Amino acid sequence: MLVEEISVEDLHALGSETVVIDVRETDEWADGHVPHARHVVLGTVPDQLHRFDGSPTYVICKVGGRSLRACEFAAAQGHHVVNVSGGMLAWRSAGFDVATGSDGIDA
Repeated sequence: MLVEEISVEDLHALGSETVVIDVRETDEWADGHVPHARHVVLGTVPDQLHRFDGSPTYVICKVGGRSLRACEFAAAQGHHVVNVSGGMLAWRSAGFDVATGSDGIDA
């Protein structure tokens, strides 16, 4: 399945109203994430599909592999998803703001 991708620069330009899902593990999330992102660990995506309610929903991980898998699954379920190319490594390299801590972590 072909999944649409977006650069971190283009995602940043969309602003904080976009729905961003971070599928990394809890410790990775706490270490730094897109400030307005939602946290949904990759392994819980099948049970959390209702969180992919953006149109589209942008999905991010560390470099883009886990987010691609999440996108493939969500797209197969009918969701409009876009993989963030380069992930949080690219986001940090671009110098964009990063939120830290466990705020926003969903059980």
